[in-house]
Amino acid sequence: MECRPIQDPHRPLVVHRSPDTPQAAVLLLHGGRPDDRTPPTRLALPALQMWPCGSAISRTPGGREVLLASVRHRHRGGNGPQADAAQDARAALDELAAHAPDVPVVLVGHSMGGRAALLTGGHRTVRGVVALAPWCPPGEPVSHLRDRTVVLLHDVRDRITDAEASWHFADRARRSGARVHTVAMPRGGHTMLRGACHWHRLTVDLVAAILDGTPVREVLGGGPPG
Repeated sequence: MECRPIQDPHRPLVVHRSPDTPQAAVLLLHGGRPDDRTPPTRLALPALQMWPCGSAISRTPGGREVLLASVRHRHRGGNGPQADAAQDARAALDELAAHAPDVPVVLVGHSMGGRAALLTGGHRTVRGVVALAPWCPPGEPVSHLRDRTVVLLHDVRDRITDAEASWHFADRARRSGARVHTVAMPRGGHTMLRGACHWHRLTVDLVAAILDGTPVREVLGGGPPG
């Protein structure tokens, strides 16, 4: 994917694909470390891990004109109370709203990027969040996700982030009025390398369902949320 910052290279929004008249937008948020204030390298591995997913989304069938973008983080870490990754995500969403007004957005985030997506899912432009092996520390806010569609995918064998923490977060968000679904992935660990095609295909289908207003449970096999 070609990386083209809209204007200033220090801005957090990087647009990869921008149709003339986008009908929707997908914003990718890559992973990182819990605490690290050093700047990411140009070809950081966490960002590269999102490229296959972004490529799959850009080929979504059905003629949907989707703007595909990602967040350029200032630091490698989420950095505790400062929540730098979430701050960058909010700034990227504001810039995206100015670039493509009134376009609904789905956030797709992995690991630290999953946490940032969940923290910023209440932004006025966001219709839903797909969080891949997200980092969900105890006590994260959830009330802002009311009326949003949220899907958390996690392999219980993940040794970097905790699937049980994802399920607890989902329960709390559901009680706060979010439309939440969880998916226990059969393989992939944290990197999502094993069974990568399954992760990517399911993410594409979930993004399409959220944008179309299709019940997510239909994508997941017709079962109840959970």
